[in-house]
Amino acid sequence: MRIRSFMGCKLSLAALLSTLFAFSAAAHEVLPAIADLRAEDGDVSLTIDLNLEAYLSGIDLDGLENTDDAEQNDSYTTLRSAEPDVLRDRVPSLIAQWNALPLLAIDGAPVTLEPAEILIPEVGNTDLPRPSRIVLRGAADGAVMQVAWPKGAGELLLREAGVDDPFTGYIRGGATSPELAIGGGNALTGWGAFAQYIPVGFDHILPKGLDHILFVLGLFFLSAKLGALLWQVTAFTAAHTVTLALGALGWVNVPGSIVEPLIAASICYVAIENILIGRLTPWRPALIFGFGLLHGLGFASVLGEFGLPEGQFIPALLGFNVGVELGQLTVIAIAALLVGWFAGRDWYRPVIAIPASAVIALIGAYWVVERTLL
Repeated sequence: MRIRSFMGCKLSLAALLSTLFAFSAAAHEVLPAIADLRAEDGDVSLTIDLNLEAYLSGIDLDGLENTDDAEQNDSYTTLRSAEPDVLRDRVPSLIAQWNALPLLAIDGAPVTLEPAEILIPEVGNTDLPRPSRIVLRGAADGAVMQVAWPKGAGELLLREAGVDDPFTGYIRGGATSPELAIGGGNALTGWGAFAQYIPVGFDHILPKGLDHILFVLGLFFLSAKLGALLWQVTAFTAAHTVTLALGALGWVNVPGSIVEPLIAASICYVAIENILIGRLTPWRPALIFGFGLLHGLGFASVLGEFGLPEGQFIPALLGFNVGVELGQLTVIAIAALLVGWFAGRDWYRPVIAIPASAVIALIGAYWVVERTLL
């Protein structure tokens, strides 16, 4: 019986470590497109910020975590190294596909959108997505607008501009926005904003927040005792809630070039302390609180990129934070299901906790160097 338990432990550890190694190469590449919708004086404009190469290569972005996993990754990689004029020549065919949906309808009638501006940066670091912008214009003859986002296009953050009580919300690939009155007044209710931003926060942890996942796993592998985990998670949650709110409000703004290497260093530290000490020290909760402040700034940078509804800032912020917490609890639950059964064994720490912590420390150290040099 002991041998069977030990073999089960090794299989569970292998599954966990292989997952960490697989995720360690993944970057935060699949991000929502962002569109600003403005209608005034009989004209309508839709300004879309997007990873243009992903759309031109035909990648199905719905539910995709990383473009490396896509069948069209070779085409995508080639386009990332292409000069702007090469991409610009292919944009009209993309716009034609959008118009065929149609992308925009007013009073139920399709609106033909024409490109007014196509902004594509020069080739830079091809390890990172190149942010491009397409500005589309058409005639706004009517009272109610709807935006349809293509199936396979991933998520779209749609923001209404130039009106009172503007709509801000997420549209998944293959879905359509609510009907939006051209004169404004389309803002989400408090409960609507709260509910809509819960999955946004959850998604930033699972599957896209590997750095936060590894940090939470670092907390998990310190000790199998519930009390030690509870102290750490409470300190981490309290801290990142504070800086998430301050950062989202614009009261605290620390450049990502500083925050991201420090987040990586926090991952490395907790993992190394797991290996060298292996118990809850008096200073550990205070350190976790400090690290939580850093991670909260990381969460706030995400909200800074996407924005929050102006009229429902607090409910949306709370919803995002609830989603983050649910994501963290899910990470802990998955880890407990994989290796928690063996936590009471004498060999749990040398066979599971220390090797897993070593992998986490190596990934964190690699990120410190990578993020500092970039």
